[in-house]
Amino acid sequence: MSVINDLINKIQDSDLKNRIQEEIDKLSKQKKFGLVFEEHMPECTPLFDVPVHVGSKVAIKDKKINAIYIVKDIVENTAICLDKSTQETVELPLKDLVTIAEFGEAIYPYLKPIDSVCNVPDSNLWHTLIEADNYHALQLLEYLYAEKVDCIYIDPPYNSGARDWKYNNDYVDSSDSYRHSKWLSMMDKRLRLAKKLLNSSDSVLIVTIDEKEYLHLGCLLEELFPSSRIQMVTSVINVRSVAREGEFGRVNEYIFFVFLGKSSPNALELSSEWLVQQDNKKTVRGKMHWTSLSRTDSTGFRKNSPGCFYPIYVSTEDNKIHSIGSSIALDVNKESVNETPQNTIPVWPMRKNGSEGRWQITPENANKLLEQGFLKCGPIKNNRAAIYYVKSGDRNRTLSGEYGNFIKTDNGIVFDDCDNTNTSIRFIPGNSWNISSHDAGVNGSNLLIKILQQRHFSFPKSLYAVRDTLNFFVANKPEALVLDFFAGERVIKVMGAVNVMKPRVSGTLNKYILCIA
Repeated sequence: MSVINDLINKIQDSDLKNRIQEEIDKLSKQKKFGLVFEEHMPECTPLFDVPVHVGSKVAIKDKKINAIYIVKDIVENTAICLDKSTQETVELPLKDLVTIAEFGEAIYPYLKPIDSVCNVPDSNLWHTLIEADNYHALQLLEYLYAEKVDCIYIDPPYNSGARDWKYNNDYVDSSDSYRHSKWLSMMDKRLRLAKKLLNSSDSVLIVTIDEKEYLHLGCLLEELFPSSRIQMVTSVINVRSVAREGEFGRVNEYIFFVFLGKSSPNALELSSEWLVQQDNKKTVRGKMHWTSLSRTDSTGFRKNSPGCFYPIYVSTEDNKIHSIGSSIALDVNKESVNETPQNTIPVWPMRKNGSEGRWQITPENANKLLEQGFLKCGPIKNNRAAIYYVKSGDRNRTLSGEYGNFIKTDNGIVFDDCDNTNTSIRFIPGNSWNISSHDAGVNGSNLLIKILQQRHFSFPKSLYAVRDTLNFFVANKPEALVLDFFAGERVIKVMGAVNVMKPRVSGTLNKYILCIA
């Protein structure tokens, strides 16, 4: 329909144009069954290193590719071109053109080494990073790894309308009436190639997605993998929830697993946090968890919640919380607060880069938690101390006795027996995951900031969420070959933090191939 609409807009006769548009509108309202999406103008790849010459297929630089031209002649700095769609002859400045290749046309890719990544000294891991259009990278990989890949993990654009991906050199946003169709067209072509790479007898395809496209993606996977078993898992990635205007806040995303051949998740030694008790359907965390009181996500700044910017006074004599200060107005400098009790230091919610952050809770709630024993401080270092608190769910479980016997001390709750241990059990979990280490803010954004302090990634994944997802399929395959052809920040986290992953992946020596555009 998108191509038809483009052609209708080129009709000069207004009466004819309106009559055809009316008939097309009637056709478009007819009920359709199954997954239906447009092919659209084929995806085009700009070839910036290929010079423009007579016979070249070209498009205009720095614009969305909605017109393709064939160069018929070049006169000095002007190209005489034929519009492929209208067959009209136009003259275009040579400097404004770029050679392109349409989808399906032969492109002969090659690998050009541009840098290297060194592993830790005691590691036998090896990874390959390919920087290219991922469709052409997949074409290249088919020559080398057809039916040899054990696991494909991808985190494609979620198509949320946030202009986080392009189609034919133009960002696709919420105003694009064909954005779902374009997304399906883009995914369909790449998944068909991915299928050729997977080992048909024993491999898995893993795709993460949110609610914007999970229905379409599920239908597409059913269509492309009719003989495979498909399951969807719900995974909590942000317990604080991401606000959505006019909607419920988002706390989770979905993970599709496509099991090829005999592939199935392996039972692993998992903490009791993964265990779901069948009698009351509640998640057992295994032990009370202390969490940093400092808010570190993208909203964790003083300006976002001035009422949560206040000092917590820590005693220099016994290294315990002495008292809670009052919040100060946004226009008041913290240096002007001079009410520090004797033999204490004030701890403010300052971020590591020196900017003013905020605490998770108000001073009133902090006082309540301090009285209950659910607020404590770490040791004083360089005139600073970390402050920790216990979230409401764990507080309720602690008070109910679920975590065992406890006593309240001057520096927080302490368990007086040995029952408060995070024991490991070998099992396959259910299809609803709520694991604290999967928090995308704590183990996604914050982890990346530690590695690349000057870079910001909008939608990072928790390193441990990726690790755990893969582990169910590759932990027992030391030579497993893993492919990610929508890699972004995971290039940094997987390749740049190998020493973080290695001791936590059951000793596996998996090989990763990551493709970024």
